[in-house]
Amino acid sequence: MVDVRAAVAAVVDPEIRVVTIDDLGILRSVEQDAATGRVTVTITPTYTGCPAMDVIRADIRHALTAAGHPDVEVRTVHSPAWSTDWISDAGRAKLAAAGIAPPPPAGGTGRAVVPLTLAVRCPHCGAPETEQVSRFGSTACKALWRCRSCREPFDHVKAL
Repeated sequence: MVDVRAAVAAVVDPEIRVVTIDDLGILRSVEQDAATGRVTVTITPTYTGCPAMDVIRADIRHALTAAGHPDVEVRTVHSPAWSTDWISDAGRAKLAAAGIAPPPPAGGTGRAVVPLTLAVRCPHCGAPETEQVSRFGSTACKALWRCRSCREPFDHVKAL
């Protein structure tokens, strides 16, 4: 049988298909009851109204069933709220490689931080001369930006 954590960690985000739910930090925990075999997965949405959560839950159940673990419970927790700090370094690299500008980590100070973006670097050419075109991008958790140097549009994951 496939390791339960690895099976769940490999589930791809349905809105940003280049990263997994583990890369994004949506996956909080995976536990298996030794006596019953039941697998309990805990996830946190990127924001409360995220329309992808039903698909993510179904994909988790499908991945675990395919790995030989049909008894699955998926729990959704909202506290603490998801943060872009939870995106892994691998996730940030995958986003950038796909032309989506990831937010920089806030530094994990534990204090409330007001995000202040001085420059969003273009994921295509690396130039800091960019501008926000729309607060809303291809999904609700991204904004649409454009590079003034190479003129290419790109999504930027909103810092939360």
